[in-house]
Amino acid sequence: MPTPRLRTPARLSAAAAIVLAVPLISVLQATTAAADTVSGQVTVEHVENARWPGGYQSRITVANGTDAPLRDWTVQFSLPEGAQVHQMWNADLTESADGYTVTPPHWGAAIPAGESYTFGYNGTRSGRDTDFTSCTVDGAPCSGDEYRQVGYFTQWGAADRGYLVKDLVESGQAGRLTHLNYAFANLDEDGRCFMSDEEGRGDAHADYGRVHTAAESVDGVADEPGQELRGNFNQLRELKERFPGLRVSIAIGGWAWSDHFSDAALPKNREAAVESCIDMFLRGNLPELNGAGGKGAAAGVFDGIDLDWEWPATPGEPGNVIRPEDKENYTALVREFRDQLDALEREKGRNFDLTAFVPANTGAIDAGYEVDKLADEFDFMNVQGYDFTGAWSPTTGHQSNVRVPEDSPAESPRSYETVVQAYLDRGAQPEDLVMGVPFYGRGWSGVQPGPRGDGLWSEAGGAADGKWEPGFNDYKVLKHYADTEGFTLHRDEHAGTAWLYDGTEFWNFDDPTAIAQKASWAREAGLSGAMAWSLDGDDSRGSLFRALDGELNGRG
Repeated sequence: MPTPRLRTPARLSAAAAIVLAVPLISVLQATTAAADTVSGQVTVEHVENARWPGGYQSRITVANGTDAPLRDWTVQFSLPEGAQVHQMWNADLTESADGYTVTPPHWGAAIPAGESYTFGYNGTRSGRDTDFTSCTVDGAPCSGDEYRQVGYFTQWGAADRGYLVKDLVESGQAGRLTHLNYAFANLDEDGRCFMSDEEGRGDAHADYGRVHTAAESVDGVADEPGQELRGNFNQLRELKERFPGLRVSIAIGGWAWSDHFSDAALPKNREAAVESCIDMFLRGNLPELNGAGGKGAAAGVFDGIDLDWEWPATPGEPGNVIRPEDKENYTALVREFRDQLDALEREKGRNFDLTAFVPANTGAIDAGYEVDKLADEFDFMNVQGYDFTGAWSPTTGHQSNVRVPEDSPAESPRSYETVVQAYLDRGAQPEDLVMGVPFYGRGWSGVQPGPRGDGLWSEAGGAADGKWEPGFNDYKVLKHYADTEGFTLHRDEHAGTAWLYDGTEFWNFDDPTAIAQKASWAREAGLSGAMAWSLDGDDSRGSLFRALDGELNGRG
């Protein structure tokens, strides 16, 4: 089990903070002096607020968010190799082989309800990383043992399918998410981030130009036609105001817009390419569009950047630029992002995330990813856990499965186990990885029953009809197929997947049971969480994300 959850490993720089939340029940078990009736939570905030060659200064705040006093508390933490506490103030410090134990002086021994106590230290360091490697409060994990729960919100889901940011709230997904990635931003021929309303190149109107009515808005207030930020970006801002712990990143690229990632990674382009993306999305300097945008218009909306290059040195969408040197150039591009984000952290006094979407195909991994080096730069990597097969294959199969089915006829079958092991073998640690789960299914038509009688591993005539595209349907569509006469739900408990078959049409998909199986496996494998593609595929109750959260964090 990776500890701590939601930590941004090796990423804190000057004045950048993380908040580690402790579930109330853990505090009650460890803090017998607390009152019988308590609500809220205790948080531990670690802020590095100064740095110099060989040294740094950190501030630690214990905040009592409950409605009862927190008495005689103890914080225990450890630091990475090369980092040490030199001098502590406002608290008593004991050092042991396991790390550091902090107890309060008499004036800080009781933290009143709703108040906090701050102490700090000067430290020495030989490297970049000064973040806690472990942390407990009164014996309970500082992180509350919470796993990352990442979801992608698609621009076209709002623009074309009527799935709004507000739906994240109404479905209950927003309160369960730890990270939200907005898909996607595009890169021009020089590899720079840009905005456009040209079909196929962007939808700036949906991003920050469209006026939302009161009924469409997260806060229930209509956009003013002349306000500088409208559209999805303004709704994301409203979402963060309602859920302040949620971290939102802009996802760059994706299948359709990875055309010029290779150009961005070229030595002559990468510094300007990175600067353009940070300027547009993290500084919020949007091009003016019909009265919207302008300098700083989107400042504070995004907390990080998610790189979705599909794929370095490997063909993806037809027309993508690829080069043999993409693998090394990608590492250099990521380091450029990390360096510029570190500088922005020092400037802004807050931390910014750098994450990536990475492939399931081992050929693509070996062609384009120096995994051991990238793992040191990314906060975490979202691993593709789907599209193992689809209607492009002449035979049916599982597009997302935990284990290789015992009767799989494939020569090189894929599964969560095989994909994650590929990354571990190449230098990643389990806690570096977040496992992707699909909120959609893949379908075939003209499928004969085959030797099993359930359509699995059978030849197909092509893609089944889908609501949005051939061979593709959201879970919220497929969930009704099981209730339709003629379709039978089948399940492989070993593989951790399900499918529907009516004698001619075959759909492999994940229902709440299959999602829970996948989340359970991710937890047992020591991964740091799960990622959903994409949130608009869930039903109006957020049933899939509820199953994910219930298995990972016990919130059913």
